Amino acid sequence: MQIKFASYNIHKAVGLDRRRDPERILTVLREIDADVVALQEVDRRYGRRMAVLPLDIIHSATDYVPVPMSMKPDSLGWHGNAILVRKGIDLVEAAPVPLPVLEPRGAIRADLSIEGRRLRVVGMHLDLSGLRRRHQVRSVLSHCADCEARVPTVMMGDLNEWAQRGGCLREFGEDWRVLAPGRSFPSRRPMAPLDRIVVSREWEVLGTDVHRSPLSATGSDHLPVFASLGLPKN
Repeated sequence: MQIKFASYNIHKAVGLDRRRDPERILTVLREIDADVVALQEVDRRYGRRMAVLPLDIIHSATDYVPVPMSMKPDSLGWHGNAILVRKGIDLVEAAPVPLPVLEPRGAIRADLSIEGRRLRVVGMHLDLSGLRRRHQVRSVLSHCADCEARVPTVMMGDLNEWAQRGGCLREFGEDWRVLAPGRSFPSRRPMAPLDRIVVSREWEVLGTDVHRSPLSATGSDHLPVFASLGLPKN
């Protein structure tokens, strides 16, 4: 089984031209054509925390269904994090992942079923503080360890980690493989691999990359990253 995962910090759909353009973001998602997408900064920061990607446009303009997660009626995600899955992928369960924070940050988990195989996806947006990032990674790992089912897992998001191998990446032990698809920030002249994908040992990594296109170069301050992963038969 081959599954394509992608992560994209959409910067509240505000591009480098300072325009909020949700349709541009959705076009970039169609370009990537992943099966499962973790998004960061999908809600406005203040007030009612309204989603910047309207649900009706997601349903009409893409092949995706958002994983229901919002604790606020106008929001799409949890603390700005959302997971989109291709239509036909079944949702088993979903939950927010509490993180130790000073500013609004968060993570979310979705257990999915694809062709009868259960797998787990975690989307996250970690803190700017290195110490707090390490604590947050520990919280995510602890949350997954406490889940009743042990299943193949993919964690992805904006880790805000500039180090190639150190920092919060040290918290992932031998059961995890940290993928660095490439430099994704800032989008105009990428310097840092802030957006990462972390996989459990069951997965075969078939390929990773940063999605570069005229629209992705201007749609957000981050470029999307993706990984094609293979899951052997039971």
